[in-house]
Amino acid sequence: MNTARELADELIEVLADEDPLNELLQGIPGIDHRLGDLDESAESAIRERALRIAAAARSLDPPPEDRITRGVVVQQAEAVATRLGARLVEHTMHDLLISPIAKLLEILPAVRPSGPQQEQDFLTRLAAIPDFLAKAADRHRHGAATGRTPVARRVRDAVAHLDAYLSAPESDPLRQAPLRSADERDRLLADVVRPAFAAYRDVLHAEIQPHGRPDDRPGLCWLPGGAETYAALARMHTTVDWTPEDLHRTGLAAIEGLAEEYAEIGSREFGLRTAAEVQQRMRTDPALRWQNAAELLGAAQAAISRAEEAAPEWFGRQPAQRCRVEAVPADREANATAASYLPAPLDGSRPGIYYANTYRAEERPRFLAEATAFHEAVPGHHFQITLAQELTGVPLIRRSAWINAFMEGWGLYAERFADEAGLYSDDVARLGMLAMDSMRAARLVVDTGLHAFGWSREQVVDFLRANTVMPEVEIQSETDRYIENPGQALSYLVGRLEIQRLRARAEAQLGPAFDLRAFHDVVIGNGPLPMPVLDEVIAEWSSAR
Repeated sequence: MNTARELADELIEVLADEDPLNELLQGIPGIDHRLGDLDESAESAIRERALRIAAAARSLDPPPEDRITRGVVVQQAEAVATRLGARLVEHTMHDLLISPIAKLLEILPAVRPSGPQQEQDFLTRLAAIPDFLAKAADRHRHGAATGRTPVARRVRDAVAHLDAYLSAPESDPLRQAPLRSADERDRLLADVVRPAFAAYRDVLHAEIQPHGRPDDRPGLCWLPGGAETYAALARMHTTVDWTPEDLHRTGLAAIEGLAEEYAEIGSREFGLRTAAEVQQRMRTDPALRWQNAAELLGAAQAAISRAEEAAPEWFGRQPAQRCRVEAVPADREANATAASYLPAPLDGSRPGIYYANTYRAEERPRFLAEATAFHEAVPGHHFQITLAQELTGVPLIRRSAWINAFMEGWGLYAERFADEAGLYSDDVARLGMLAMDSMRAARLVVDTGLHAFGWSREQVVDFLRANTVMPEVEIQSETDRYIENPGQALSYLVGRLEIQRLRARAEAQLGPAFDLRAFHDVVIGNGPLPMPVLDEVIAEWSSAR
């Protein structure tokens, strides 16, 4: 019988086969030349391997030191099976995390080859793009033939993205990688890569777009088996057994509960009395917008530097590498989210990068900058992910697992904790914290609305306009994100609520002996964990103290 550690090592191979461009696996030897196989039979074989590993791990009774590993292996193996079973590749056209376009034009350009072998591996990946896109097109065709059709709007968006890409070869993001063999790279791009993208674009336009769903039927519930698929994806992303109805109600209650905080802070800052008045001011006041891109970037850097300086008071461990702050590259900014974090590769060849989107900066609210930086960088994703990568004596899966509820829950916890730590510069920035809370609460409502309750795209947009202070540009892009990445948006608030629940339980159990600095270290000191496993870890820690 395999041990938990042996199954963990085998699972890394499965994850690498599923997606060699997985951001948290970059730097693992032996996968840098691969793009992944979208063929249905290949994905089916990977799914069966994952299910076998999950079953084997569930049957174990490991020693105490391997119980966490067992729990992570079960969740991660079942997540592979869920993702592949959802068949999202068949109808996901333009999502910035999971579509074929994103894999090749967003994630692959972030790879930075170091040395002759990695440069050759990058060229091998470029040469494999035609096969990757041909298989993606075949999966789209199969989806259309079996009723798993994309949303027409998203096909049009993908075609427009590809038209822009093909019209500007001089700014091809795949040219960003610093290679000594630039001539070979440019030849591949001209003779192999761009013709493959052109062929893929024509398939989308001529064969897939005519089958696209209208905007009034964008959710999974309109597809065959969609209700079951969504329930499975919701469990995968949250790692808890909340029903869509539970999630929907939780989101509505959270929105209602924020009203008092809006009124309290808004009365001090603006002299306004109700949450609705404060939110309207936040949406419309030109003084609450950035003047230019440099101002936006500077505020992000200042918030991160302030959090780094305060970190030793609240964390026993800090990452060895600092976070780098950069603007989203110009070729990606129009379709990118407001901000994101790109983890460092496991080999440490570059630091983690906090990307702030400066596109149309004058339309973006200044009050979101600090909360976003605390979430994505310090003490949020950069702290959690980098500290996990620095773990020693544990299987690689413990350092690189992608568990949304934990990772995004921690990021959202970091936003609220920053208020406890006095990191926000003023009440306007604290209103940004509430604005981010509103968005995450609204995500529970609209994600379930879309995929479980049959909401139209217009219903989602209207709900976000009424219950968040997101600018219109982000309302539109976020709505499309929820449509094409079902369940992912649920993970943020659910994860934070679980971390807060565990903290409250530990505080009640330990009383004056509770140490928040030690609590933080144990939460993020074991790598990313499913919420039930984190529950066990915190319970054991509390009992031991």
